Amino acid sequence: MTQLATHNVLTREEWTAAVEAHAARADALTADHRARASRAQKHPVEDFLFTYYSYKPAILRRWHPGAGVLLEGAGERSTWRWYRTEGAGVQVDAERFRTEKGSMYRGIVNLLRATLDRPARFGCFGLHEWAMAYRSDEVRHAVPLRLGRDGTDAVVDAHDLTCTHFDAFRFFTPEAVPLNRTPLRREDQAAREQPGCLHAGMDVYKWAVKLGPLVPGPLLLDAFELARDIRALDMQASPYDLTAWGYAPVPIETPEGKSEYVARQRALSARAQRLRRVVLLAVAASDDTPGGADFLHSRSVL
Repeated sequence: MTQLATHNVLTREEWTAAVEAHAARADALTADHRARASRAQKHPVEDFLFTYYSYKPAILRRWHPGAGVLLEGAGERSTWRWYRTEGAGVQVDAERFRTEKGSMYRGIVNLLRATLDRPARFGCFGLHEWAMAYRSDEVRHAVPLRLGRDGTDAVVDAHDLTCTHFDAFRFFTPEAVPLNRTPLRREDQAAREQPGCLHAGMDVYKWAVKLGPLVPGPLLLDAFELARDIRALDMQASPYDLTAWGYAPVPIETPEGKSEYVARQRALSARAQRLRRVVLLAVAASDDTPGGADFLHSRSVL
């Protein structure tokens, strides 16, 4: 498990070693994507985290210590945005970040807290991808439908759509929109998001990126790894046939497939909840909450 700093002052030797280890881990996580990009090759599963979220591999390479950690001998970082000199060291200027990113910061924190505190639901069976292809001649991915057009529509017709994530719902076909149990709107996202939703778990990565220097480097990479693992299940349970790409289907149209999906969904949801807690602890450290920084930097992320 990833270990964060165990104290709030890092010597130059300590933090430069952390920077190097972080870059090596980030490079390993993005190696396949970068190799494909150099050959102009596409991947229907793994490219999603770099296209949908639009965050380049360089974002993952940049290490931050998080709020409340003083870096000794880090003068070169004194000119970085949202850093400031403090005595003989440099640290993240959390107050300035919160001031400049006020509405975004508050929105992310409120959404994470609301999702963390809400009961998880595990009955959607990943049908959002099916709803995005329902009764349409167009599909979102250039791979064949596992059950064909009619079979895909039949699966949707046989199930109750219970999507709670607006950023999945907004891609439903017009015919699928009224089938969802609850109409979803962007302005209701904080009231609807729930921790059983795989896309909400994937978005922890997005929020970690947006919180920038407040999020310690190991936590950012843990969030990316979670998003990667969620994306794999998301597409295995989709209507697409990805066996040629090495992804065995999770046939959610069968009782066995439903059982497998829910078991993996529960495990991924638990990981997402742990990460949400740690992201909120990072925020607490930036707010100078008593004990927040000590707790964050003395425990592993997962």
